[in-house]
Amino acid sequence: MTTAPEVPDILSPEFAADPYAAYAAYRQDAPLLWHEPTQSYIVSRYEDVARVFKDPVFTTANYDWQLEPVHGRTILQLSGREHAVRRALVAPAFRGSELESRFLPVIERNSAELIDAFRRDGRVDLVSQYSTHFPIRVIVDMLGLDRADHARFQKWYTSIIAFLGNLGQDPEVAAAGERTRVELAEYMIPIIRERRANLGDDLLSTLCSAEIDGTAMSDEDIKSFVSLLLAAGGETTDKAISAVFANLLTHPEQLDAVRKDRDLIPRAFAETLRFTPPVHMIMRQPAEDVEIAGGTIEAGRTVTALIGAANRDPDRYAHPDTFDVFRDDLTAANAFSAAADHLAFALGRHFCVGALLAKTEVEVGVNQLLDAMPDVRLAEGHVPSEKGLFTRGPAELLLEFTPSA
Repeated sequence: MTTAPEVPDILSPEFAADPYAAYAAYRQDAPLLWHEPTQSYIVSRYEDVARVFKDPVFTTANYDWQLEPVHGRTILQLSGREHAVRRALVAPAFRGSELESRFLPVIERNSAELIDAFRRDGRVDLVSQYSTHFPIRVIVDMLGLDRADHARFQKWYTSIIAFLGNLGQDPEVAAAGERTRVELAEYMIPIIRERRANLGDDLLSTLCSAEIDGTAMSDEDIKSFVSLLLAAGGETTDKAISAVFANLLTHPEQLDAVRKDRDLIPRAFAETLRFTPPVHMIMRQPAEDVEIAGGTIEAGRTVTALIGAANRDPDRYAHPDTFDVFRDDLTAANAFSAAADHLAFALGRHFCVGALLAKTEVEVGVNQLLDAMPDVRLAEGHVPSEKGLFTRGPAELLLEFTPSA
């Protein structure tokens, strides 16, 4: 097993500047590495990361300390029948027919409102003026909460994401995340109780009334799910929409193809999830000693699975460092299901329940943005760059276009 000094440290400025170069070193020279600062084993090859997500020996017990302080106890920490029942309670709202009939209008309206704010300007920072706000507004409206509280939820979302990515253990970031848990509970619990008494046609009402074999979600269950939805549902779409445009704008011939054939948007999203995934690492904890990547991970140790490295493994993908909407070793039809080729949504029983929501948001958003900015281009002199460690995406994306009415 390799020791950390032989490859770039995941907490170093060098890694933050270009993790993809570091990932190649990890896959080649350190497929299993003990990382002292995070007290975790790091795995990076596609085969090993996929196994970490699919093999039941790798549990989500690590979320007891990683997620619970900010979210409360969530569905991600459950296993066996308890997990299956809780997932079955929430999953229907995120499936195709339910999503289309109830929430597609919410998605379309929020995207259009954000675009209307800049479509006459001829310039936009897509990150700060659109993608950062779009998924959070959708979630607030899906839940049937007060639209006047969009800014409050945006603040909580930012705090939760900072907490989850706080691998360096900054005490101020940790404290802010824990304050957010308290504030969100104080806000949500009274609303949940009121909604139980006055059910409507919104997601929160669905969660309040859902029941399987006599099992329903408690007020705390629902509050924790809302917190998780803010983080998981917000971050993927937020980073992905900006990344789709950054990737297409730096590959003009592929942008032109997508502009002319909008059926290619799911392929562009799937390839973006592989090439520049919003979430670069997910942790797990084995219930027993495991032989993997030429070494042994002891029971109870934390495993950091590098999605960003696995998705560019040359043993899995041809020309992995090339963005290619037309690649034939990534199946777009399966990209938003548990049978996905890429690992951006994890795999197995904890595959992202909101993958189809993210797909719908990205398809709506990209379509509406291309309609509003048919000649969109990078602002003169602007070179897109990514920022982030645990989650990663364009820091800003400055675009120019002919203003529309």
